[in-house]
Amino acid sequence: MSSSPILAKTFQAAPAHLAQRSTFLWLCVMVLLWGLSWPATRLALDVVPPLWLAAIRFGSAALCLFAVLAIRGQLAFPPHQDWPIVASMGLLQMMTFTGLGMIAMTHMDTSRAVLLAYTTPLWGVVAGWMILRQAPTRWQLLALAVGLAGVALVCSPWEMDWTAPGAVMGTAFLLTGAICWSVAILHIKRHRWTASPLALAPWQMLLASVPLSGFAFALEGSPAAIPFDPKLLELLLFIGPIATSACFVISAEHGRRISTFAMSNFTLGVPLVGILASVLLLGNRLSMLFAAGLCLVFSGMVLAAVAAARKR
Repeated sequence: MSSSPILAKTFQAAPAHLAQRSTFLWLCVMVLLWGLSWPATRLALDVVPPLWLAAIRFGSAALCLFAVLAIRGQLAFPPHQDWPIVASMGLLQMMTFTGLGMIAMTHMDTSRAVLLAYTTPLWGVVAGWMILRQAPTRWQLLALAVGLAGVALVCSPWEMDWTAPGAVMGTAFLLTGAICWSVAILHIKRHRWTASPLALAPWQMLLASVPLSGFAFALEGSPAAIPFDPKLLELLLFIGPIATSACFVISAEHGRRISTFAMSNFTLGVPLVGILASVLLLGNRLSMLFAAGLCLVFSGMVLAAVAAARKR
């Protein structure tokens, strides 16, 4: 009889342990799919113009999430209180970051594009300082210094050919997109959510895809010229419904079950997977200087996550 309380605790702990393992596995799947979406996007850009690809990505992902919410009986128009976050995420994080990023990817190798795009945590320190008047801590200043040193190495004339067509524009577009994403993240942290992030996601994607389609039609012409063969359709299926909508569901369902610090560490794996996949699948070459810059940028991102956790 004396062992029954111990057995009861063991059986109670088992489901919790299994739930933690399930969350870990699903988040690993999310990181893997998001990372692989970068080389898949680069392959699709050989056929589809960048703005049309961004519009197709979010348009198809929005349709999938609208269907998921409808099946769950959770489909509803965003509450008035959530309109600002729908606008900032839809226009800054999705439209601007993705649109500029895809244009930039047509002018540089994918590994460098991934690295520069994921400097967002570094710019978050600057954005919080300039917009919210939050003086950075010593840890945040260290993170910024280390990360920007890595950016300087990756963008140095010894590593990057600044005379190549589109090199300056591509780098500027990626850094601008990363800064816009960091501003959206600041808003996300301060917003008082009425509806859940998952319930708002398809509306944000729809808001992003409409102006992207308009810009694409004006700047890149009609999509009728795009050759939608089976290989391209497979890439589009992966980039939109799988790597965007499915990963967003995973993030919404499982990301809330771990701490913000742990989630930040998980997302650090996305650029690493993206860079490694670009080397293996696209034949990108990593020089010693790029590897050194990568280590510094990654260290800066880790320090930024630690600084945020210490501040909280």
